[in-house]
Amino acid sequence: MSGLRLLLLADTHVPARARGLPAQVWDEVDRADVVIHAGDWVAPALLDELEGRARRLVAVYGNNDGPELRRRLPEVARAELEGMQWGVVHETGSKVGRGERMRAAYPDLDVLVFGHSHIPWDSEHDGLRLLNPGSPTDRRREPYCTYTTAAVEDGAITALELHRLPPRRTQDRLATPV
Repeated sequence: MSGLRLLLLADTHVPARARGLPAQVWDEVDRADVVIHAGDWVAPALLDELEGRARRLVAVYGNNDGPELRRRLPEVARAELEGMQWGVVHETGSKVGRGERMRAAYPDLDVLVFGHSHIPWDSEHDGLRLLNPGSPTDRRREPYCTYTTAAVEDGAITALELHRLPPRRTQDRLATPV
């Protein structure tokens, strides 16, 4: 993957839904130039870990995040990445009409990363790419826990991949020191 390497996360819910991020996700943190987190951290400890480990972190708080996370993170974050205007927000409302609503709310963005549903999403509306990486720790009604990696170069997304994680019991065994 060439260009600026991105890792997209949302709805980690640590420690409420998982003890921590899977080892595979931490490996991606180490490879990424920018980590984007679209909220629902639950506790500040994971934010502290990512701030200490990520080269650059662009993040927002979610509806499950308490006062300390809301004090430290914005509701909406913006970043210019390789000539593209990116935004991050936790909630976008119903999937019905999402493209039109988000284009109207964010007329200057090229990409909007969001979370909340735990459901991976990739769509485009009137020049706005909408991306939800799902959740790496809480699949809810989805068959897999997920996260997304991307590469951005010269004002374009040159690679985008949704990654499926193994079932949590397998993740826990993989993350356990030998």
